[in-house]
Amino acid sequence: MNKGVSLYKLGMIGLLMLLLLIPLMMINGIIQDRQSRRNVVIHDIARSSSYSQQLTGPVLIVPYRRTVQASRRSEVTQQRYEEPVEERGRLYFLPDEFTLNGKVQTEVRARGIYEARLYHATNTIAGNFVLPERFGLGDEYKNYHFDEPFLAVGISDVRGIENDLKLNLDGKTFDFVPGTDVPLLGEGVRVMLPTENGAEKTTLSFAFDLRLQGTGQLQVTPVGKSSRVELSADWPHPSFIGNFLPSARNVSDTNFNATWETSFFSTNLQDILNRCPASKICTELTSRSFGVSFISPVDQYLKADRSIKYALLFIALTFAGFLLFEVLKGLAVHPVQYALVGAALALFYLLLLSLSEHIGFGVAYLISATVCVALISFYVSHVLGSVAHGTGFGIGLGTLYALLYGLLSAEDYALLMGSLLLFGLLVVFMVLTRKLDWYAIAQRPAKPVEPVLEVAK
Repeated sequence: MNKGVSLYKLGMIGLLMLLLLIPLMMINGIIQDRQSRRNVVIHDIARSSSYSQQLTGPVLIVPYRRTVQASRRSEVTQQRYEEPVEERGRLYFLPDEFTLNGKVQTEVRARGIYEARLYHATNTIAGNFVLPERFGLGDEYKNYHFDEPFLAVGISDVRGIENDLKLNLDGKTFDFVPGTDVPLLGEGVRVMLPTENGAEKTTLSFAFDLRLQGTGQLQVTPVGKSSRVELSADWPHPSFIGNFLPSARNVSDTNFNATWETSFFSTNLQDILNRCPASKICTELTSRSFGVSFISPVDQYLKADRSIKYALLFIALTFAGFLLFEVLKGLAVHPVQYALVGAALALFYLLLLSLSEHIGFGVAYLISATVCVALISFYVSHVLGSVAHGTGFGIGLGTLYALLYGLLSAEDYALLMGSLLLFGLLVVFMVLTRKLDWYAIAQRPAKPVEPVLEVAK
């Protein structure tokens, strides 16, 4: 093997690695396409049942009318004058105390090979409103005339309501009706309340049960001056989302329970509510929420996508192993043989993706890695003319696949593990080649590879 041939071999190996990027990119495109199709199916299932749910409220609304003097200009004399005009508006009150206790059960809905996780939340909601004297209007109170108040609860997808809603207010029962009649809350329900004149400070205690179906996420807006939300579910992989993390949580292999506690000092919701335009949905109000996601944090498509990012590294390490055999044993491996081994390494990811859609990622990874290692070991045994060399090569390749699975499973430590792996492989390569005379190897002729059957004799 002269120097020119060595440079030629290195150039061919580099070209092969670039060419193998084409099937790897095609496989990555298939992964993205399957993931997009899965998301479409989940969206279709949610469209047929109910989407992610967000609960905002209850909010107590007191409509009012008052007479104000409006400035007008006479069309005849062009002089200004004042005219009494009736102005309509609403006063908004948030609960002083708000508690929600929710128990969630999940279920899987499948369409073909794709699955969506629905949940059914049984919520007990309670608290109280403290209405200030004269509704906090002071001396202006005498200029107001109040209409029938109502309590509104914003529910992002009312199709998910599974029970007949009834409000218990100070021992009396009232029926909810569809619609909040409050644009800033969006969709939901409301219930008409007895008229309050607001002359004196009043405390109203409320409670109601809400059974809610949704897909993916359940969020709650902590509307109380003091809010406490407790959620428990038969789901072992919760992802806590929103502006506030739970103050306490317990996650086991089969379920979780979590508790959130907030106050007006942390949410500033009353000030936000006063700033919100009454004619539009208040996104600033609904964004101050928290909750839990029931979507699997790492599915087979995400793992397959992460694994294929290491494909070029695997191919490079495998080719480096071939080169190491050539250098240490003086063997000649043809570029076509490099290409066939590289193709087997690339097809591993397609096999992994197709199997994981049916039997789960872990089992699919084990089967795909096993058959690929077995195939490459069998082929390399004949390429190198030695069963021992082929077996050793297969053991090394199997170790790399095991380390890759560890990288995929340990997301938080993936960079650390990957760095240690590369450094360890560099150490092995340097130790094995520490006494080689590279100038002499460049001039040394390569030995022909003997058939593996002759080695077996």
